[in-house]
Amino acid sequence: MTFAFFPAVDIRGGKCVQLVGGVPGTEVVALDNPLGQAERWAAEGADHLHIIDLDGAILGKRINAPILSQIVKEMDLFIQVGGGIRTEEDASSILDLGVDRAILGTAALRDPDMVSRLAGRHGSERIMVALDVRRGDVTTEGWQKTLGKKAVELGRLFEAKGAGSILFTNIDVEGQQKGIDLQPTRDLVAALHIPVVAAGGVTSVKDVLALRDAGTSGAVAGTAIYTGLLSVRATLKALQA
Repeated sequence: MTFAFFPAVDIRGGKCVQLVGGVPGTEVVALDNPLGQAERWAAEGADHLHIIDLDGAILGKRINAPILSQIVKEMDLFIQVGGGIRTEEDASSILDLGVDRAILGTAALRDPDMVSRLAGRHGSERIMVALDVRRGDVTTEGWQKTLGKKAVELGRLFEAKGAGSILFTNIDVEGQQKGIDLQPTRDLVAALHIPVVAAGGVTSVKDVLALRDAGTSGAVAGTAIYTGLLSVRATLKALQA
């Protein structure tokens, strides 16, 4: 299994931002021109990109769709996209843009059979389900509500429904630049047969290598690559060593 490193481009209000724990108003980074940021990571060697429409995730409205369309059109990378995908039509429209993988969160948790229908239509490999966990519980509505269910339970459910992969985000360490908490990710990887991409707290090359060695198929890095704590170029070099 090939391991992929995903620089994150999170979009809010037309800007590329990074939030602490996903909380609006805690922007550590707020940069104009999200396309320019995507081009920056590609110039450092990235061939994968992780794009989240934060307005879509929080408000349920995909107001940053034109920016997303521009990035997909301009960039020849593997791109996975989430945030505000509430309906099958939303997912299909994103995939039809040329996005490689659509990330379903709240919509999948509300209607798990949607995953089966989309996987049947577009292929399992293009459907990813996001399990975002705070203090062990999976959250919805842009991390604003908790379900009282665990990631392993829901991961097994969505694997059975036909999801091709899981995006597992540990909100407790998200955006804090203090490193990862590896055990929850390790537990989920051990419970599933489909690939798991990990996010939350990725701060150093050591974190990325630890996630790879734990059996994940990829890692997402956000805040640390924007503040300079983590170099995209150095990470990719270490993964090739």
